[in-house]
Amino acid sequence: MRDSGTYTSTKAMANIKSAIKRAKQNKKRNELKSAQRSSARTAIKKVESAVASADKDTAKKAFHIAEKSLDSMVTKGVIHKNKVARTKSRLSQKIKSL
Repeated sequence: MRDSGTYTSTKAMANIKSAIKRAKQNKKRNELKSAQRSSARTAIKKVESAVASADKDTAKKAFHIAEKSLDSMVTKGVIHKNKVARTKSRLSQKIKSL
């Protein structure tokens, strides 16, 4: 909507009590899952940086931490199990190639 040269957002808000509650729950859940996904990505990056520096011991330790993190994301329903399996497999292959 345009109002005197500036744009304003007109996002519809639910009127029904249950829909309002659901919107609040979705927002909270989205924030939580975003943080969890971010921590999993960070764990993966630590493994990849250890592999890039050719440090096998550090890579193995980082992989163990990343594996735990990824598995917990599966049980919480944040990331699909096949994606986690594929990611763990690829990281494992990179570590074995050192």
